[in-house]
Amino acid sequence: MRDFVAIDFETANECASSVCSIGAVLVRDGEIVKTFYSLIRPEPDYYKWFCQQVHGLGHEDTNDAEVFPFVWKRMQEELLEEMQLLSENTTDDHLALPLVAHNAKFDSRCLREVFNCYRMDYPEYVFHDTLAASRKHFGCTLENHQLQTVAAACGYNLTNHHHALADAEACAWIAREIL
Repeated sequence: MRDFVAIDFETANECASSVCSIGAVLVRDGEIVKTFYSLIRPEPDYYKWFCQQVHGLGHEDTNDAEVFPFVWKRMQEELLEEMQLLSENTTDDHLALPLVAHNAKFDSRCLREVFNCYRMDYPEYVFHDTLAASRKHFGCTLENHQLQTVAAACGYNLTNHHHALADAEACAWIAREIL
């Protein structure tokens, strides 16, 4: 796979719609051409202690952030502007490339739930999962298939794990190597 958008969400609490940050990496012809990162005011707007321990974000980070629909629109505009990626099958402006995530079940659920939360039309994005691909590609040769482990096996040093952009960049690297 040579053209895709790697994506990662962090959530504020147990609700999939509570995305509080997004990282996205546009890959064209196997090369990273554009990245996007933004904080998001979550919905519902409360933080669970466990989530804060994972990613380090809290109200002080997102109180002044935009809500998801504005962040998603800005992300699409920036990525679409970069590569002129308007879908040929619809008049809506949305990413026409497949989305890639490590544990895509989580990120696709977040995306669908936050679209639902804000009553946005969901364009049935196609997701590919680097976690599933890692299990097929590496099998039992890795101690686990966590993002940082798989990234290292693919020659990428993931620093700042659980920062949405850092995780999206690692996912993009993995996808270029094994998808």
